[in-house]
Amino acid sequence: MTTMTRGGFASAASSLEFNTGGWRLARPEHRGRHAPCETSCPAGENPRAYLGAAADGDLRAAWEKLVEANPLPAITGRVCHHPCETGCNRGQYDEPIAIHSIERFLGDRAIEAGWDYPVGAPGGDAPAAAIVGAGPAGLSAAYHLLKRGIKPVLFDAQPAAGGLLRSALPPYRLPRTILDREIERVIAAGIDFRPDKRIGRDISIEELRADYRAVFLAPGAERPRRWSADGAEPARMRYGLDLLKSWTSVGDLPVKGKIAIVGGGNTAIDLARVLKFAGATEVHVITFQALPGAAAVPDAMSAVAREIRQAVEEGVIIHDHRGIRRLIMRGEKLEAVEMVHMREMDDSGRGRRLVAFEGTETILKADEVIPAIGQEVNSAGFESVIGRGPFFHADRFGRLADHAGIFAGGDACGAAGTVSGAIGDGRRAARAIEAYLRGTAPPEQAVIEPIAYRHLNLSYFDHAPRAAAPILSASERSAGNEIESSISQAGVHAEAERCFSCGECMACDNCWTLCPDNSVLKLAGAPPGRDRYVFDYEHCKGCGICAHECPAGFIMMIDEN
Repeated sequence: MTTMTRGGFASAASSLEFNTGGWRLARPEHRGRHAPCETSCPAGENPRAYLGAAADGDLRAAWEKLVEANPLPAITGRVCHHPCETGCNRGQYDEPIAIHSIERFLGDRAIEAGWDYPVGAPGGDAPAAAIVGAGPAGLSAAYHLLKRGIKPVLFDAQPAAGGLLRSALPPYRLPRTILDREIERVIAAGIDFRPDKRIGRDISIEELRADYRAVFLAPGAERPRRWSADGAEPARMRYGLDLLKSWTSVGDLPVKGKIAIVGGGNTAIDLARVLKFAGATEVHVITFQALPGAAAVPDAMSAVAREIRQAVEEGVIIHDHRGIRRLIMRGEKLEAVEMVHMREMDDSGRGRRLVAFEGTETILKADEVIPAIGQEVNSAGFESVIGRGPFFHADRFGRLADHAGIFAGGDACGAAGTVSGAIGDGRRAARAIEAYLRGTAPPEQAVIEPIAYRHLNLSYFDHAPRAAAPILSASERSAGNEIESSISQAGVHAEAERCFSCGECMACDNCWTLCPDNSVLKLAGAPPGRDRYVFDYEHCKGCGICAHECPAGFIMMIDEN
């Protein structure tokens, strides 16, 4: 080693001979972590990935990253309750990223441009799997099986695919042209679709099991749950989902006067808005749940919060924390309902139960009461696998205990009952089906802790307003026209630029620029991202500046011992 005296001159690169890395007590490492938007998405999307591509201006690459998990982005961009935005770290800084608006834009652009799904045809000797039900869970399972080289054969009782997306979602939320075009594109990617095949009528579970080694059941939950007020029912009982189906197929509802709807989910809110558009004098929604607020509410209504807000703007009256105690009849005609305040109470460690508060009764005049309290599976044809109860009992990957090769997902499993949740069910089941067919290790659920807001360096971000999608005023709205519009391409780019890239390298060069020892090296020709930078541990003294100044929390200091 060269000995340097005081006042001496060093020759070029002579400092490389001094391996100062031996002084280090902690070393920097690249530790990619999941963003909370990803861990919050029921469909399994990684918004951070497609927002990054959108920020770079490559919209097709952004769409391809999106459909790695979700084949129906034009649909979910409209109807999803987008919990990804609730989890978004940016929401603690100013406003969350408008992820659902970007998802919708990319889905629409793919339809307009005719981008092909990034899947290939399975080989001639590829195994096949049967999927029952062409709703979001069945379509997702078929698509992800196709991606994994398995031939999907999709059966549905109806002449067209879509499930409740087609039969119950009003066009003001999901235009039929978007629904038709996106589903047609997914099926055209290589799914063998066989419509008008009802289990128990045209084909049996036993026949499917004889023809296919794996069967995924996603028939949906389309039978309304029974309802009564202390055992009493109106002479003419009509259920919310049945009325929505009638309206979507006929375009009109013979319901007038003052209507009371029981329930707090999307069916209740959709029906309330449709009835208001159809000319009902008053529409009341009665729910034991709470109205959603700015902060998280434990017992909030399960309907999409923005749909609830819009319903109120349109004149729907919501009675939260209420239940119906009795019906007030004149002969067989309903005159009014008696409501009572209700709350969910902790029942001494045995769970939560609804409690009515005596003395809080009020009378609401109503010409008809319509229950919309949820649905269950029509078990006809599924008796051999559904067991007792109204739903299939499957694990997180759709596996049914004691029924090897049979899987289930979507609303038929009685979980959250959301479109994005059903898509996630289909994606996870496809993993389990592939493992079953190929004889590989079954998938396991990993515990994932997303990167927290406190681990980001916010000094490198500016406050910026969230992109707002255009929306019709309450007076301009109707049941047949879409209420919300898309943001512009410029808005998509600006919104994507707001992303913090939580837990992933954003190629800002901070580590490379600010390292006092030049111990962060940038590789020539490497693409932007985590693979561009490497640490020179022979000379890194472990000062931690790179980790502290990383905006996205991608670098962590690890104890050298």
